[in-house]
Amino acid sequence: MEVRQLEIFRTLAQELNFTRTAERVHTVQSNVTAQIKALEEELGVPLFDRLGRRVTLTDAGRNFLPFAEQALAAMQQGQRSVQSGAEPSGPLRVGVPESMLAYRLPQVLRIFHRRFPHVELIFRPQFDEVLPVMLESGRLDMAVCMIEASPNPAIKSIPLRTERIFLLAHPSHPLAARRTVKASDLAGQTLLLTEGGCGYRLRLDRQMAMQNIRPGHVTEFSSVEAIKQCVLAGMGLGLLPAIVVARELRQHQLKPLHWAGTTLDIDTHILWHKDKWISPAMAAFMELVQEKLEENESDEPLLALTGSLAR
Repeated sequence: MEVRQLEIFRTLAQELNFTRTAERVHTVQSNVTAQIKALEEELGVPLFDRLGRRVTLTDAGRNFLPFAEQALAAMQQGQRSVQSGAEPSGPLRVGVPESMLAYRLPQVLRIFHRRFPHVELIFRPQFDEVLPVMLESGRLDMAVCMIEASPNPAIKSIPLRTERIFLLAHPSHPLAARRTVKASDLAGQTLLLTEGGCGYRLRLDRQMAMQNIRPGHVTEFSSVEAIKQCVLAGMGLGLLPAIVVARELRQHQLKPLHWAGTTLDIDTHILWHKDKWISPAMAAFMELVQEKLEENESDEPLLALTGSLAR
């Protein structure tokens, strides 16, 4: 089994097209076919079904894919390990939610790019329920996200800061005038939420489930900006980090509801797999993120404002 075969297999599993795979790995289509055939013969099972022009992974192919990704990631780590004294360089794949990338990390990225111009930062969406798999397979080197402490012993983490989370309404919403809002008040309401698996959404879902409260309708979004705009349009109640809505709160365009249940606030963590080799690029990024995200002074005006508005 050769590294080149694994690279071609991984690319074909992503593209499910022999022509595009050949273009990406800089070879001819006949060589892609030959390398896949050789790999299948060595493993003794078909990895792909070829149905006319359609290509799909077999069950064996799906089972083999994470191991191929892990082997390729280990090869990359090995290559970098012998260059550990060199300047940080190469790709660094980081899982991060939109809210963190847009509102917490711009300053970090500006400084990091200036200090380490040879590191290629690759940001990918992060979904909490599959995060351990992505870290273990090497599809992510690390993640910076708002998540409850992971019970998975294979995942190491460092808590950075606590993010304020608000249930928000348009000022004209009936619940905006309430002194407090509890889970039972959400029965029959339209909720505008992040996708299932989001750490702070899980906290709200859990409190409602414990009291057997059912909202009238739940609309899920992959974008926190879309949620904010829909709340501004009066379409329902939204659940968002305070950093996402700071400007709208200052301008009194949104009203944070005074939540009477268990806090919805959640910690931001750095996460990585315990067996992951910490490359110079990864170490430099982790250090800078810790330095900047642990600084609380810049948030004091926001916390004071949101605290007074929520009362």
